Amino acid sequence: MKLPFAGRLLAVAMLAAASAASAALPVSSAFAESPEKPKVALVMKSLANEFFLTMEDGAKAYQKEHSADFDLISNGIKDETDTAGQTRIVEQMILAKVNALVIAPSDSKAMVPVIKKAVDAGITVINIDNQLDPAVIKSKNISVPFVGPDNRKGARLVGEYLARQLKAGDEVGIIEGVSTTTNAQQRTAGFKDAMEAAQIKVVSLQSGDWEIDKGNKVAASILSEYPDVKALLAGNDSMAVGAVSAVRAAGKAGQVQVVGYDNINAIKPMLKDGRVLATADQFAAKQAVFGIETALKILKGEKVDSGANGVIETPVELVTK
Repeated sequence: MKLPFAGRLLAVAMLAAASAASAALPVSSAFAESPEKPKVALVMKSLANEFFLTMEDGAKAYQKEHSADFDLISNGIKDETDTAGQTRIVEQMILAKVNALVIAPSDSKAMVPVIKKAVDAGITVINIDNQLDPAVIKSKNISVPFVGPDNRKGARLVGEYLARQLKAGDEVGIIEGVSTTTNAQQRTAGFKDAMEAAQIKVVSLQSGDWEIDKGNKVAASILSEYPDVKALLAGNDSMAVGAVSAVRAAGKAGQVQVVGYDNINAIKPMLKDGRVLATADQFAAKQAVFGIETALKILKGEKVDSGANGVIETPVELVTK
């Protein structure tokens, strides 16, 4: 039946009103039945480091098992000190409007400003691997939970095991990671704790920037300057690999002990044959997963117990032959 002209006008007006009412609904209500999966960005340090490749593989495997729960974007920088490159990646993730950012920062202080940008953009940020400087975080009036191991405790376990192979008065050298990073500082502190307790003398502390080649050069320098050194304590296994080469080149294989941190695959045969005495396992494949799980809980509105210091501690264990 065809409506009179006045009736058609009334029908159009009613339809317009209904459309306006629908448009006025909050976005969350309009899409309540089909919410989008959250996008989680994983931003790591150097993908030339086996530790971070293992971390990335673990995160991808976890996402594959939980593909209905979230989408994953992963990226990393070309070397451990490329803070500018990592900053650009975070800025790209902000533009991509990710819901969560799980980051292993290249620098504990320099990365805070861009992380604040992410927080201000409404992104849930989780800090893994290398803890951001708490004082700088506080100065920016933001809160960023740290999900990771107690690096000082892990390094102390390694140092204590080494100390049992040495004697009071022996000399050792420490090859530190990037000196501006919290995890490098904490691992050095743990090594020193163990050496001091055993009355073993640390004669040299130099940075190897977490890398094999730099670790090799630093180890060679220490062995040349301090010929009586009995051990080299490396802040990660990449630098330990470099130290092993330096020990061999100096003709001191079997005379100078080497320890590391991370338990990467490259170090395992060296543990087996004694070229490396010990390392610490902080479960690289799970590091990013721990952070992702925390981010997803926060996005769901679930309570996360990060303690008074904002730290969610994950395991670290001593690994020997």
